[in-house]
Amino acid sequence: MIAARRTSLPVRVGRVTVGGDAPVVVQSMTNTDTADIESTVQQVRELARAGSEIVRITVNTAEAAAAVPHIRDHLEGLGVIVPLVGDFHFNGHKLLTEHPACAEALAKYRINPGNVGRGSKKDPQFAAMIEVACRYDKPVRIGVNWGSLDQALLTSLMDENAKAAQPRDVNAVMHEALITSALNSAARAEALGLPSDRIVISCKMSGVQDLISVYTDLAQRCRYPLHLGLTEAGMGSKGIVASTAALAVLLQQGIGDTIRISLTPEPGGDRTQEVIVAQEILQTMGIRAFTPMVIACPGCGRTTSSYFQELAQQIQSHIRHRMPQWRQRYDGVEEMTVAVMGCVVNGPGESRHANIGISLPGTGERPVAPVYVDGERALTLKGDSIAAEFQQMVEEYVASHYASRKGN
Repeated sequence: MIAARRTSLPVRVGRVTVGGDAPVVVQSMTNTDTADIESTVQQVRELARAGSEIVRITVNTAEAAAAVPHIRDHLEGLGVIVPLVGDFHFNGHKLLTEHPACAEALAKYRINPGNVGRGSKKDPQFAAMIEVACRYDKPVRIGVNWGSLDQALLTSLMDENAKAAQPRDVNAVMHEALITSALNSAARAEALGLPSDRIVISCKMSGVQDLISVYTDLAQRCRYPLHLGLTEAGMGSKGIVASTAALAVLLQQGIGDTIRISLTPEPGGDRTQEVIVAQEILQTMGIRAFTPMVIACPGCGRTTSSYFQELAQQIQSHIRHRMPQWRQRYDGVEEMTVAVMGCVVNGPGESRHANIGISLPGTGERPVAPVYVDGERALTLKGDSIAAEFQQMVEEYVASHYASRKGN
């Protein structure tokens, strides 16, 4: 059973609430050159269509900063109302102060304490960014990263630890450095006038056990909303498995208010995969529902034909394609389950448990496919048009079982 959500302060990010009683929010980040307005608008639109509720963009140059308000305006013109977060490193103090239109257009700023500035420059440059946030009433994510940790702070804590009567493990000191950097920066932001309900914190790491340890401790030491993510998670199955392993443990404990899956995309790969994985983690854990779930068996020697796999893939793709329209028109459709099963062993049973399910014939079975609706056998499909007919039945089920939203 999932533990009760940790109590955190609610923070408004555009039209989205992070923390408090709000559901866990799915975030993503573009990998386009932000100065390229057209490509950035296109990718933000794709991420939002996939279900990203907040999208972060890189703001690293004057050209990128100048493009931000145009990106927002283009998106709004397309009907895409999604909060944009500016990701600042090294020169954020200059970009935010020299480009007020950018500062105003963004819904939130992400500041990395390890990359704000060195030595005597750090405090005034951090203060400059917080002052802009206060001026435009923008929330800030103080995002500490393992790979860009404040080295002065780390050295200080290491020195203190070396002098202690019972020194802690070096890894434990590094964990403490991440947490201290985040909390000290948040306290500094509040001292500069940023309200506590305008602050989100993250302490990202690339090791599963490290991330679990840090966030478990961090959750007990503050009430700021926490953004979860395994940084540099990796490519393909490794990145998905590592992110799921880390975030599932924390979410099970009620820790986490927003999540992002930091997958390394394959060349030419679809950036929206990180959104889908984040949604599926939350949905399979029973925390949120985003899209109808397709239940399909793994196949065995009884299913030597690939027909049921092709149908399962086709149905899942169809549902994801249709979900943006369904979401606008039908209440509760994201809770629907669809079963596509490959033989008589578990096919009828799983199909009965789903809202609508089909049990395809396995090797040597009769070439018929019974369809079950709400636990009852509705009809039997056969012939060459099974896939098209079942897909149409799914459409009809959605239209007849989920109330249309008012005004549509």
